[in-house]
Amino acid sequence: MQTLPSDSGSGLVLAPFRGIRYARDRVSGIANVTSPPYDVISGGSLEHLRAADPHNVVRLILPGEAADASQAAAVLLRAWLSAGVLIRDRMPALYLYEQAGAGSSWLQRGIIGLVRLGSPESAGILPHEGVLPGLVAGRRELMAATQANLEPILLIYDGEPTAGVIGAVAAERAPLVSIATEDGVTHRLWRLGDPGEQATIARDLAGRRALIADGHHRYAAYLELQSELRAAGLGGGPWDYGLAFLVDSDAYPPRVGAIHRVLPGLRPERAAELAKAAFTVQDLPAGLSLAQARDHLAEAGRTGTAFLLAGGAPGTAFRLLSQPDPVQVAASMPAGVSASWQSLDASVLQQLLVTRIWGITDGVRDVLINHDAADAVRTASGLGATAVISNAPSFEDVIQIAARGERVPSKSTSFGPKPRTGLVLRTFGSSDRAC
Repeated sequence: MQTLPSDSGSGLVLAPFRGIRYARDRVSGIANVTSPPYDVISGGSLEHLRAADPHNVVRLILPGEAADASQAAAVLLRAWLSAGVLIRDRMPALYLYEQAGAGSSWLQRGIIGLVRLGSPESAGILPHEGVLPGLVAGRRELMAATQANLEPILLIYDGEPTAGVIGAVAAERAPLVSIATEDGVTHRLWRLGDPGEQATIARDLAGRRALIADGHHRYAAYLELQSELRAAGLGGGPWDYGLAFLVDSDAYPPRVGAIHRVLPGLRPERAAELAKAAFTVQDLPAGLSLAQARDHLAEAGRTGTAFLLAGGAPGTAFRLLSQPDPVQVAASMPAGVSASWQSLDASVLQQLLVTRIWGITDGVRDVLINHDAADAVRTASGLGATAVISNAPSFEDVIQIAARGERVPSKSTSFGPKPRTGLVLRTFGSSDRAC
């Protein structure tokens, strides 16, 4: 039985685990059973993924909204393990994971393993974004029912301590998995089963700090579930660790994108009229494509906060919101936040525009989240609702705010490239003490 490292010391602690992977001969193809992370999957793409193979991992990570959905996912996971659709590696390992863009336009490599959970000071894992309690509760419920981490969070750190091992493995060994997904990305996965290699990587990362780039709600769920199990008298155990993908941000700089909003209860005409109380509102020329409208948004964003409004009837022109009234911006902000936090587009959107001007509770039903601008506009048009398209924040701004111990508003940054879900899973039930 594997013994996980103790919780003494501070900073990152990395541990191997017995990964669970799809058996090639039991599915139509590994690409057909994997998916993007749960929170970037829209309704149309969800159905496409479900249709790709009856064992696609979305049936586990997005089991539906029925009261017993999490339990149904747990039953399905056990069934797939029992039937040999999913197989558990015999020995604990770390996993090298590589993503390459179409035509080798970009490359990202990192290590999938278990990270010790705890406060930022003890575990060295720094959140930069707030969370929505309802989303955390949903992820925690699914983890508790399945007793599994079904997809890794994405952590980024500074420096290249593992570059030698990673480069040598990628160059000299055949991968366990090599697939190309429909978005043109090639994914390759290697098992690092040698205890010496594992120790070298863990030692090089020990004591470092890492930023949560993607997976704040999952990490919060890790912590809540850990607290619940300890409070139940179970003490320490595999729930003290969570599944993560760690990437060196110096070697593989992350890309930061925007996250957009759809407001089902607000028509764009009304949204624009109300916004005039604090913003300059400009109707953009009719017939502009979304890409052209976003060019206007990017230009306005060079000198300050700006947003695009879209939706309503198909073909409706875009509206540009810019130059927010600084007095109203300041009045809308919570006490004690820094000037840098107040100047974030996401802060102005949440505090001034959504809450103060539109009077909307920023909850999972009143404000829909969308990582894709085009899909946000389509969704808003179909609902007769308002889509709010934002510019992406800068990586530097996010890092500076996180270093101060502050967190940007929930769902305001989209770091990438995101790891593919389903390449390797992890369970932590009573029969999985080897993690």
